[in-house]
This record gives sequence, structure tokens and C-alpha cells, in this order.
Amino acid sequence: MMSTSMESSLLGPVRFSRGVAPYCRREALVRSAGGFAALAYAALFGGNASAEETGGTTTRGPRTDHPATARNVIFLYMDGGVSQVDSFDYKPNLEKYHGQDPRQAIGKLEKTQFENIGTVLKSPWTFAPRGQSGLWTSDLFPQVNREIDSLCILKSMTSKFPEHTSANYFLHSGTGLQGRPSMGAWATYGLGSENQNFPGFVLLNGGLIPSGGLDNFGSGFLPATYQASVLEPKDPPLANIRPREKNARLQSLKQSLIRDLDRRTLQDVGRLDALESAIANHELAARMQLTVPDLLNLDGETRETHSLYGLDSEYEFTRSYARQCLTARRLIERGVRFVELTCPRIGGYDRWDAHGGLVNNHGQNARAVDQPIRGLLVDLRQRGLLDETLVVFSGEFGRTPFAQGSDGRDHNEHGFSLWMAGGGVQGGMSFGETDEWGYKAVTDRLEIHDLHATMLHLLGIDHTRLTYRFGGRDIRLTDVHGQVIDQILA
Repeated sequence: MMSTSMESSLLGPVRFSRGVAPYCRREALVRSAGGFAALAYAALFGGNASAEETGGTTTRGPRTDHPATARNVIFLYMDGGVSQVDSFDYKPNLEKYHGQDPRQAIGKLEKTQFENIGTVLKSPWTFAPRGQSGLWTSDLFPQVNREIDSLCILKSMTSKFPEHTSANYFLHSGTGLQGRPSMGAWATYGLGSENQNFPGFVLLNGGLIPSGGLDNFGSGFLPATYQASVLEPKDPPLANIRPREKNARLQSLKQSLIRDLDRRTLQDVGRLDALESAIANHELAARMQLTVPDLLNLDGETRETHSLYGLDSEYEFTRSYARQCLTARRLIERGVRFVELTCPRIGGYDRWDAHGGLVNNHGQNARAVDQPIRGLLVDLRQRGLLDETLVVFSGEFGRTPFAQGSDGRDHNEHGFSLWMAGGGVQGGMSFGETDEWGYKAVTDRLEIHDLHATMLHLLGIDHTRLTYRFGGRDIRLTDVHGQVIDQILA
């Protein structure tokens, strides 16, 4: 038989003393929930929030599992899939067997996305050893080649998906399904931001949102405050970035009124993630009105810096991507944890998705990003930031070593290349190998889970411990997979 005290706790509200007027358990939870919200707020902003800003609660800074070698990540997303056999993975067999039937030369072929299989296709770009490391790369990226001794090229990456949307989700969130948190959201969830006036995760949209849409950069089941904030490197970079009030006093009064209304709403309805996140984003947006215009004002950068990135280039898309890369550097200087860049929208050749016209497609896209990327690497090094900034260059998959039609390449998830630089990885080296055709990964085969595990490791996070309880289990970016690529660590 239950005790009387147990019965009262199950069958009716328990009353707690609050001075003279008691209140019920539900009200107690509602009113105390602010402390839990404050913990999330402090984590979002790197544990640097004051007691006043978090409603009287303070927390320690973000916890890392081991010493970090990288504080920030700049992810250079090459939408559509760069051809590994035309860039970083030299395969002389393509020259030897150029024009032959790949079924006879290569052997068994996997099903391709469009099943329009032509002949073995050699690269139209010339390969040669570069730098002191002697890594073989093509002249598709002549400027990036000048920094080859800073690059760690992973040549044996694979994907589980042959089409853009699922492959994009896999690259960004570790699963081919829509709605999971992006790697940038996970990094910010684990470490927070180092600047309360900027989001922890920023997407610099050069003009192309990839297949799968903004869900590639979303927070999924994580609190909504961890999703990417999208900035466009133009004026204005996002809507409503400039205050509409006539003066600062009126703007301050409006913000004070909204803050009071938000506080009352929270007291009435309780602490809901969607509501809390909206409030946090509104407050962050108010601070961004003061900081973002300065961020995007590049007039204070030297003429040499402008030239280094290509802001004075005659090619408009080089200028566009140069602005993105320079803005990325300015963001990580301000403590933004994770910055991702999308590709510029090049008329007729947008994305690296070269199903036809390989020379023009890859040529125009490389022309747009080559000098700005080299400028970014040089600038980071000169400022002492490259050692603590991880730069990653990758698409969602690679391309086939045989033609699609006569002058294109189809999707290839079986083996492709990406590179990393700075942030604790060794430069001037490659890891993993594809077969003699550049078709399938055969040595030290890697998956996207391994990339994510390594990125988190460099940030000081054990990928197996960064979890979030959802749907009845602890979920992580790497799911139940992933190994840190220890061989590339400096």
C-alpha cells in the first residue's frame, strides 16, 4: 500500500513554499527553467556569458576531451564534385588507354548515375610534381599548387551515395537523410562561439545553395540556435541588418520592449526550444546590426591583401569568391567557430557537375576559386592563424575516369580526393590511394565519418562523446562509425 505522501505526489499538485504564497510543481518547473536555458545560452556563446546575461547563472567554458590543435574551421565546399583525376590524383593509365572501351581496359564498371558511358578519358590538364614535397597535381589549380607543401591530400575518400542531394546530406551531416544536424552545428554545439556578437556557425553563400537546400546547414534536432546563419558577401549581406529606427535611443527602446515581452511570454508558456531559440536569435541579430557592417567593410584591408585574394581580378567570379575567402578570415578572427563557403553561380558552369564540357566547367570554376583559396592560405599563415585554423576543401563525391558521352564525367562515389590544411594536420603529404584508374579507393579507404571524426578531434572533441539524446538514443555526427585519421596528424 502506498504511503500518504506518495499518494499526494501522484494524485495532486505538490505545493512548495515561496515566501507567503505557495505555488504548484508545474509553476516551479516553469519558473526554474530559466536556469536550464541559461546553461544552453552560455554553451552557445562559449561559456563566456555573464551572470546578468544568463539570468544569474554562469557556467564554465566549453569542455574539450583533449588539447585542440584547431580553434576554427573554414570549409570550402566544392558543390557538384571536383574530378579527382583532373586535379589531385594522377593516373598515367588514363593517358595510355585514352579512347578505349573502359569495360575492356578497366574491367567491371559500377552503375553510374546516368549510364551514359563513353571511352577512357585522359585529363586535359597536365600533371607534374610540385613543391618540396613533390606531390603530383594538375595545373587546374596553379595558384593552390604554390601552397602544396601546406596541403594534406586525402585520395581515398568515398561516399555512400551517387546523387547530389543524399551525398550532400552525407557530407554535411553524416547521414544521407534530410533533417540531421550539420557538422557546423555539431561543432558549435560542442564548443560554442568565442564572440557573442556573431553566430558560432556562418554560411557565406556565394550564390549556390546545393541540392538538398538549407537543410545541409541546419541544426536538425539540436537547439535551433546552432543552425548556420547565412550571409551573402554583398550589400546588404542579409535582410534587416540595418536598424530602421531614426536613432540609437529609439532602437534601444524597441529592443527593451521586445525583451520584456519575451520574458513575460516565457513565464506564461514555459521554456520551449523554438521560442527560446527565436529569442536568442533576435537578440543576436540586434548585436549583429552593429558588427556585421564592419565585418563586410573591406576598405580597411591593404591593397596588397586585396590583390593577394584576387579582389582586383578581371574575372568577376574570382572577385566574388575572393570576397568570401577574405570575409571568412575576418570571421574566424572574430571568434566564429565554423565558416562554410559555397561556390559562386557561374552562368552556364555553376557547380563542378561536369556531365559535359569538362574543360569549360572545371576551367571556369577553378579560375573562380584558385587565387582566393591560395590568398586565404597565405594570409592565414602570415597572420599566425593557419596553425589554429583547419581549412578543408571538398565536394560531395568525385568523377569517373571514363567519359560521360564524349567530354564529361559522371558522378563517382567510389573514390575521390579532398585536402586539408593547417589546424594540426601535416602538410606536403597525401594519404590513401585509388586504383590505377583513379576509380575506386583501394588503400586506406576512408568514409565521410572518418573526415568528421578527424575534424572534431582536431577541435579537441572525441567524436564518440559528442552526443545528443534524441528519439530514445544518443546520436552523434559520426553515428556508430568513424575513425580519426591518425596518420595525417602533425
